[in-house]
Amino acid sequence: MAGFEGLQAPKPPGLLGKLLRGLEARRLGGYPAPVHAIDAAIIVAYLGAVIASGFFFARRQKNTERYFTAGHAVPWWAIAASIVATETSTITFISVPGIAWAEGGDFRFLQLVIGYLIARVIISAVFMPWYFRGELVTVYELLQTRFGPSVKALAAALFVVMRTIADGVRLLLTAFVIAAVLKSAGISATIIALGVVMIFFTLLGGIEAVVWIEVVQLAIYIGGAIAVAVILIRDVGLEHAIALGKAHAKFRMFDFSLDLTKTFTFWAGVIGGTFLTLSTHGTDQYLVQRYLCTDRPRSAAKALLASGVVVFAQFAGFLFIGVLLFAFYGAHAPVSAPDQVFPHFIANHLPPGLSGLVVAAILAAAMSSSLSAIAATVVSDLMPAFVIPSGARDLGGRVREARAMQPHPPGSLAHARDDGAAMRASRVIVVIAGIAQIAVGLALQHTQRSALNTALSIASLINGPILGVFFMGMADGGWQMAKAPKLPSAIRHLPSLIGMIVGLAVVIPVALFTRVAWPWYAVIGSLTTFATGMIASWIFSRRSGSFSSSPRAAM
Repeated sequence: MAGFEGLQAPKPPGLLGKLLRGLEARRLGGYPAPVHAIDAAIIVAYLGAVIASGFFFARRQKNTERYFTAGHAVPWWAIAASIVATETSTITFISVPGIAWAEGGDFRFLQLVIGYLIARVIISAVFMPWYFRGELVTVYELLQTRFGPSVKALAAALFVVMRTIADGVRLLLTAFVIAAVLKSAGISATIIALGVVMIFFTLLGGIEAVVWIEVVQLAIYIGGAIAVAVILIRDVGLEHAIALGKAHAKFRMFDFSLDLTKTFTFWAGVIGGTFLTLSTHGTDQYLVQRYLCTDRPRSAAKALLASGVVVFAQFAGFLFIGVLLFAFYGAHAPVSAPDQVFPHFIANHLPPGLSGLVVAAILAAAMSSSLSAIAATVVSDLMPAFVIPSGARDLGGRVREARAMQPHPPGSLAHARDDGAAMRASRVIVVIAGIAQIAVGLALQHTQRSALNTALSIASLINGPILGVFFMGMADGGWQMAKAPKLPSAIRHLPSLIGMIVGLAVVIPVALFTRVAWPWYAVIGSLTTFATGMIASWIFSRRSGSFSSSPRAAM
């Protein structure tokens, strides 16, 4: 599932809570997990290869455009693989098989993926042209052109905070799983080791290294999952597993219930999954940065649509592994939560070498770095203009007419000097952001489970209101109205800010104090923000004497 690594699709609080409950004392039930030399060698070789890739791509990082957009030269199929790897986390790898294995579990989770696919079509047709028309470095620059710098800065700051928390928690949860499977691995040491490796390859190789490492990571964890499936099929028999799955309704996919408290229904999947993916894949710099690594909108759209097909197949495959685990264990595996059943099998029933490959797959699912996206956002959107040289403000020499200062001509000594300053600033931010994520993971390892779950739930709600602001920009005259805002410049940011505040004020209590299922959060947050912001825009336009900025006039 597009996990907390993107906070692209928030992790279901119920699944997260089950996982945390199952990881008592940071061990999955205390079952034996001897570390064979061949397993350790595979894991060390994988981490070494990741570090070496950073050195390889470092030679190509000549300027900020290359560092943040890979020179728009990455092929679409590599971006497709990167998108899949980005929205797949360790929790996906561990939890999804448990969904199908659990009592009453089945394939209804795939209803969400229908929404994921619908949203990809909408993003490709509606959002993607805007990303490339403005020669953007970050998606939040669209908000500045429509609503002013304050809205852009707020959205960018929320992204940085959300991503730092999310990836810190991802490091922590990965360390929990690794420590459960390899008992010699300490929690703190694992968090630090993973964080340092991510800092290293991102610092050296930029987004280009991140993307190509994610391509390899996708191959590793898909290969690991296939290897596990082959072992299970060998042990239980394919026909027996399918017959048993049918007998226990494990392959049921659709539930047309209108109950908003049920997570996996057709309506939650189609509506909630669509809004969720519009927010995570359409307005989040973590994924938009990958699109901008291609050469044109058509290539980015191909990558996004292809990733949807792979994601559907991937989740279906993980759910089928859950059915195979049900055939292997029955309904009474020696675990206390569904999330534990797959790690238990990895630790106890895989031969030496293969278990090392699967642990490497778990590491791969955890190591999709957001540090490049954070650095681009901070340098481009958050640093004050009077501190940053023109080359840093206009990453890669992109000229924006709204800037108070124009960049030096590309190729000039002054431009090279400014771009070098931007590169140095970006790399410093990569290190700072990486250390912050490590610190989050270390700080939260002794946090009460309920507090950790609450923090993640709140963080995952931010994308909905940001999506609502993007809806406002598209509905109220479109992004092309940036140079002729209908509201006075002094107040044109207020409707969107009011909308975001109200959206958060509505959706956070819904998440914390009601039983409404999590796929609906993005729907509630985005529509509340959009409606409130458009009403506020209409009110301000009346008071400012510019009736033409009303929602009706914009239609």
